[in-house]
Amino acid sequence: MNPGIDLQGSFIESLKSFGLPAGAAKLLWMPFPMLVILVVAVLSVFALVWLERKISAAAQQRIGPEFIGPLGILAPLADGLKLAFKEDVVPAKSDPLLFTLGPAIVVIPVFLSYLIVPFGQNMVITDVGMGIFLWIALSSVTPIGLLMSGYSSNNKYSLLGGLRAAAQSISYELPLALSVLAVVLMSNSLSTVDIVNQQTGYGILGWNIWRQPVGFLIFWIAALAECERIPFDLPEAEEELVAGYQTEYSGMKFALFYIASYVNLTLSALLFAVLYLGGWEFFVPIGTIAGFFNISETAPWLQVVAAVLGISMTLLKAYFLVFIAILMRWTVPRVRIDQLLDLGWKFLLPVSLVNLLITAGLKIAFPVAFGS
Repeated sequence: MNPGIDLQGSFIESLKSFGLPAGAAKLLWMPFPMLVILVVAVLSVFALVWLERKISAAAQQRIGPEFIGPLGILAPLADGLKLAFKEDVVPAKSDPLLFTLGPAIVVIPVFLSYLIVPFGQNMVITDVGMGIFLWIALSSVTPIGLLMSGYSSNNKYSLLGGLRAAAQSISYELPLALSVLAVVLMSNSLSTVDIVNQQTGYGILGWNIWRQPVGFLIFWIAALAECERIPFDLPEAEEELVAGYQTEYSGMKFALFYIASYVNLTLSALLFAVLYLGGWEFFVPIGTIAGFFNISETAPWLQVVAAVLGISMTLLKAYFLVFIAILMRWTVPRVRIDQLLDLGWKFLLPVSLVNLLITAGLKIAFPVAFGS
């Protein structure tokens, strides 16, 4: 399969064909990727907020939002407008610079991580050869913003929330990275596109979830902890810390934390689908379906159908995982901070390390089955 086209090159070449110089074409390209990321991420936040309310209501046998638009679909927009027009209060004894920078440092790395997510075949903004490494590096910046926000608020609950967020992120980032490295080892590449291509050709049987059953569990648990979802929402823990590091925030600064939380959940679900569920790959290879109906794989209409089906499959897999995360909020109790740290350091870290070593051994022993 084609590992992906260079969207930047195609965009620039198409503009040059209209007579624009190369420099002007590159200048016009620069804001385009970030604009696409912002639009996709904001739309995903609206969708997730609505889904969270409806799924939560169903779990508690309630109706949920109904009257703000059809089935309450405009309720997230009303929330956004409310936060946009709220007063932005800065505590008198806080550090204004760090207080302002904190939310930005939290949200920007999450948005940048979308650059490497392939939503479908030939549908990735930039196919970076070190894409997985870039994502791990960007994810390690977010705890700095959380700690900065908690410290600068001059509030004991905010400080405790910031310290918890930093400790939790450090504890779970290592097993998360090790579980991903096992997939990288089988794929012989740090590119997200190459990882998906390595799973194609055999339908559902070629997905990494079968070759990495331990790795996908570690990734999912660590991803929930990184996103601070229940049962790992210790940095916020309303019953203990009011709202944790968000306690003193209001208006758009609070909205940035809100957006970052849901955008990060969507990102984790998308990367889970890419790493373990075959990304855009359908349950049965498109080539097999085309051969069964005696259709040429090069038919233009089939290429369009395959592209739409690929994007749909990626989003379907991701939102199924989001559904599981939302459902867990109402079925799993919150763990204590000592239990959270014990799980990360004493269980997930050694298990993920052993899983990586076993994967390396199996790759040497069975290079065909575990990547060549």
